Amino acid sequence: MFTGIITAVGTLVARQAQNGDLRLRIATGKLDLTDVRLGDSIAVSGVCLTAVQLPGDGFWADVSRETLEHTTLGAAKSGARVNLEKALTPTTRLGGHLVSGHVDGIGTITDWRPDGRSWRLRIQAPDALARYIAAKGSICVDGASLTVNRVDGAAFELNIVPHTLAETTLGDFQSGQSVNLEVDLIARYLERLLLGDQATRPGKALTEALLREHGFWKES
Repeated sequence: MFTGIITAVGTLVARQAQNGDLRLRIATGKLDLTDVRLGDSIAVSGVCLTAVQLPGDGFWADVSRETLEHTTLGAAKSGARVNLEKALTPTTRLGGHLVSGHVDGIGTITDWRPDGRSWRLRIQAPDALARYIAAKGSICVDGASLTVNRVDGAAFELNIVPHTLAETTLGDFQSGQSVNLEVDLIARYLERLLLGDQATRPGKALTEALLREHGFWKES
């Protein structure tokens, strides 16, 4: 588990083909690795990876076909900057929100513009994720825990403050860029709970009718 609070920016320095999938080497920059052991988890731009080698200045991780197909790591090139966060411990401050490092989908930046000292970010999410994204709720973008300001269908807007721009890769964002998205864990589990026995039926999902039935839908 993670918090979505980025602690360092690293660099993807090598990609090795491994019988259909990849092994990646990440240089971790200022990330403190003194307490990291083989088998530990590190989030790389929101993707939970397992350290399989620790050469001293970073780590190697194996990346499955599933991860390559459903995250931006499949298209990432050597030299790409990545957000890094070590797995949380029982004493970690939960400054962001609970993040699993399991990417739900890839979004596309559709607008990226200054707004005072901050920047306004608009992302188009896959339609299937729209029901999990709520105004003032939490979402993880490339590993960073952020608060949703506005929602318009499957599109949503965020405000990125100067500190986040300086300490993460978000300052490198450009319109048209793809980003990893992880929706709030509570929203995902709430859907399954509300479905009840219907959760065993293929294709069942959270609907307006189901929300009305349980008192979670009110007319504006």
